[in-house]
Amino acid sequence: MASTLTKLLIHVTFSTKNRAAIIHEAIEPELYAYIGGICRRMESPLLAMGGVADHVHMLVSLAKTVALSDLMLNIKRDSSKWLKEKDAAMGAFAWQEGYFGFSIGESNTDALLAYIASQKQHHKTIGFKDEMRSFLSKYGIEWDERYVWE
Repeated sequence: MASTLTKLLIHVTFSTKNRAAIIHEAIEPELYAYIGGICRRMESPLLAMGGVADHVHMLVSLAKTVALSDLMLNIKRDSSKWLKEKDAAMGAFAWQEGYFGFSIGESNTDALLAYIASQKQHHKTIGFKDEMRSFLSKYGIEWDERYVWE
């Protein structure tokens, strides 16, 4: 019997709405674990996650039967609802409308894992928009500043 075997490694980044610095370090472990559960439910293991108060980075092994847009819809919808239920102060929490997704090869996994783990240090010297502009340029993606941030 024929099999379909894949390994689709995706680096996904997305921010809070209007890049509000609202993700507190104290909630990060639970938030990342919750998002990991969503990924597992969708058979797309979360391999790493890290971020700062206004955005997150994830490395996901995308399932062969799942569209990235469906995975992201579930992650953002369910984690937003969870955050609001967990803490009344998060009642207005929302993620940005879109996200950034980049495919990576197996040979780049270690470097990306280190990059995700060092987000707090990294963002002492570079902001979210400049970071994303760098990725968009690196991956040869054209963008329009008027629309890319929300």
